[in-house]
Amino acid sequence: MKGNEKLMKTLNDLLADELTAISQYMVHSEMCESWGYDKLHKAIEHQAKEEMQHAEWLIGRILFLEGMPTMSKLNQIRIGKDVPEIVGKDEEAEAGAVQAYNAAITLAGEVGDGSTADLLTTIVKMEEEHMDWGKKQRIQIAQMGLQTYLSLQTGGAA
Repeated sequence: MKGNEKLMKTLNDLLADELTAISQYMVHSEMCESWGYDKLHKAIEHQAKEEMQHAEWLIGRILFLEGMPTMSKLNQIRIGKDVPEIVGKDEEAEAGAVQAYNAAITLAGEVGDGSTADLLTTIVKMEEEHMDWGKKQRIQIAQMGLQTYLSLQTGGAA
């Protein structure tokens, strides 16, 4: 089934967003692990794995629509220098993803591709969960203070 050209470009743009998010989150996850914040490491790594799943779904859809996935394009990766920046930069990436997916859902509806719209709706819901997670982390940091928050992210005294 041949896909709409504009929608195919949009799907490849979303794929670039996902590939960028995977890279950013993996760096952030490893930074947290190296600092001893095991809970943050695992949480961010889990999000990276979900972004990998999104990329896989997008690749599958692009191929189904007789397109070619562009795997060589990455957007700017935004690496935080500390935990509050990591959380903030990842939350910003998720907010951008939600906006991009909502626009893509609208486009898929306009070109009559309900299956792609359904897939994108599934993904945007997961992106909203990631964004909500970031918001909760920022709230916890603000309410309990950075030091207390960070102490709760460790696996305990070594």
